[in-house]
Amino acid sequence: MLFERADDFIQAPNHAVTVFGMAGVGKTRLAALLRKNHWFHYSVDYRIGTRYMGEFIVDNFKAEAMKVPFLRDLLRSDSIRIESNISFANLDPLSSYLGRPGNTRRGGLSLHEYQRRQEQHRVAEISALLDVPLFIERAASLYDYSNFIADTGGSLIEVIDHDDPNDPVVKALTANTTLLYIRGTEKDAAELIRRFKESPKPMYYRPEFLVRKWNEYKALNNIDADEDVDPDGFGAWGFEALLQDRLPRYQKLAENFGYTVEATDLATVRDGDEFLDLMASTIEARMR
Repeated sequence: MLFERADDFIQAPNHAVTVFGMAGVGKTRLAALLRKNHWFHYSVDYRIGTRYMGEFIVDNFKAEAMKVPFLRDLLRSDSIRIESNISFANLDPLSSYLGRPGNTRRGGLSLHEYQRRQEQHRVAEISALLDVPLFIERAASLYDYSNFIADTGGSLIEVIDHDDPNDPVVKALTANTTLLYIRGTEKDAAELIRRFKESPKPMYYRPEFLVRKWNEYKALNNIDADEDVDPDGFGAWGFEALLQDRLPRYQKLAENFGYTVEATDLATVRDGDEFLDLMASTIEARMR
């Protein structure tokens, strides 16, 4: 959804924008801000963690509880209920389920189990992204929202072909929304890596990239057995490698099908009107 004039976007009766980029650049902050200005906020990660992976997450909780005799007896008699309390701002249940590969005695998952859960996430993310047109319609018909923002996870770029206009997800998003890349700085990337080490977030790796980096990490650290890999060590190292791999692909997606705005400019936006003004100047910049 590209525009010949900025006014074509501004004067449209309905606005639908899909924001993407690395974590921490302001996607969710913007969505929360616009929600206060009568925009419908669709969180892809929330949809993944509820509709498409909710049962996997809760079953994992139950499996851990079943290891405790007291809780096992209560679960078997249906005396207690275990559920996920995932929210837009708290994705910890999804993070805990996806986990990190490595030494199981240190909280890791076997590489095979990690890959199994990664595949579940890939399928779930594609499904959640393909739901965007449905939720645009629901937002308008059920709740009378004329404006819509899709807040995507950092792994959007991993489940699409950013050069193919006929990729199912690309086609669904570009036909129904305006794609907006929020571009961070090197400082933003360094801060994101620091924060990830303190509080890991749900991660998705392309299968071939995961295997390549897994073997590279083992070679760099003279590790022979998968079970000897430190899950925290690989998690932080792999995240940094993944982030650097994603950045040029985010940019290519924007160049092909959307627009780019700097995270520093977005940080100055205070309401829906200022966001529309920023969108107008961004559209004009691409026209030039």
